[in-house]
Amino acid sequence: MKQAELLNKVVAAVRIRGTVNVRGSIAETLSRLHLKHPNNCTIIKVNVAYLGMLKKCSNHIAYGEVEEGTLSKLLTKGGMNTDAKSLMDGKADAKELKEFLPVRLHPPKHGYKSTKLNVKQGGSLGYMEKKDLSSLINRMV
Repeated sequence: MKQAELLNKVVAAVRIRGTVNVRGSIAETLSRLHLKHPNNCTIIKVNVAYLGMLKKCSNHIAYGEVEEGTLSKLLTKGGMNTDAKSLMDGKADAKELKEFLPVRLHPPKHGYKSTKLNVKQGGSLGYMEKKDLSSLINRMV
C-alpha cells in the first residue's frame, strides 16, 4: 500500500525509539504528534500535513492502519468512550480524542524485531501493514 492511500483514514502511530540523539526538528514533530515518550501511541485521522509528519518521523515510530478490534482496545485503555466502528467510518471526529492522547502502552511481549531497522529490512520502524501493526499493539496493550 502506498502512503498516499492513507489519506482520510484512521492511523495509529507508536513511538519505538527513545529521546537520546534525536534531531531537533524530528523531536518537535514527534511532540506535535503527541509522541513524547517511547511506547506512546496516538490515533490520527490522516491529512496531507499528518502524512508528511509521519513520513518525517518514520525512523522513530511505527505507523499504519489499525484493525477495528485493536482500535477498540486502544480506546478503552485510553479511557475514551468513542466507538471504534464510528471512528473508522468517519461518523465520530478524531479531534475529540485529543484530550485523551497519547495512550501509554507497555513494551511488547517478546520484544520488537529491531529498533534500528525499518520494516522492509526486517525491523519494526516505519509503515506497517494492518495486521502487523495490530499484532504489535495487541502485544503492547
